[in-house]
Amino acid sequence: PHSCGFPPPATPGGSMAPSTGVQPNMAPERGQRPKKGNKVVTVQGGSLKTWTFSSSLVEKVQVNLKSDGRPLDADIELWQGPDNTPQKMRVYIEDGNKRPFCAYMETPRGPNTVAVRNIAQLEFPFSAYVCAANEDQASSMHNPQGNVVQGGALRTYPFDPSVRSVKVLITTDGRPLNTRIELLQGPNNNKQVVEVYTEDGLDRPFNIILETPGSGNVVRCCNTAPMEFPMIASVEPYEIDTTYDDAEPVVGGDDSQGFMTGVSQW
Repeated sequence: PHSCGFPPPATPGGSMAPSTGVQPNMAPERGQRPKKGNKVVTVQGGSLKTWTFSSSLVEKVQVNLKSDGRPLDADIELWQGPDNTPQKMRVYIEDGNKRPFCAYMETPRGPNTVAVRNIAQLEFPFSAYVCAANEDQASSMHNPQGNVVQGGALRTYPFDPSVRSVKVLITTDGRPLNTRIELLQGPNNNKQVVEVYTEDGLDRPFNIILETPGSGNVVRCCNTAPMEFPMIASVEPYEIDTTYDDAEPVVGGDDSQGFMTGVSQW
């Protein structure tokens, strides 16, 4: 199953068109909410797009961002009422196609508005897809067990190459949440960085699914708040490749066509 809620690409050029069907992990499942909100929107560099959920029945939304392989740099905010931003995120991804962004935002006591801003240059657009999460997704993302991370501390979680994606859940006891989540592949090589602020980590816990292709993936959770604001981090595999075999070698080097050319030099 695909962990992110994007519809499949409709054109070979990498752009994505609205899908008329509902994928297994996409939000509307039972009842299938109106499809006019299930549209992939292109967010150009420097522009802002908003999604408003007027109904108080929507208690969690799923936010998906993806590019055609270029870096992705975005600000995501949750608005509730005038000048009230109970949650906001800063997202950077080295390759938005290989590692698409997929996170869940709690939206109790509607109406709520999700604002997505592309803070990159005009040459770096990305696609955004925001929808209401269904009950099965909402319940599967909650895991009360985790590790306490004190203010100013960090904790790392390495994963095997067979793990395709990782589920991260961070909560508090009701205090504000300030954290930075990093996906590393190699020494100090950040593939994805997410900085999060939430005014109430119990009422609005932070949920995210990190794509972890390849080997040497490490998730690092940093509590950027002072010592008086601890948090609870739960990081565990979400998707596992059952066909992966540790005994099989990873073949690298030049391909059969030669190095950087279509014609062999030998």
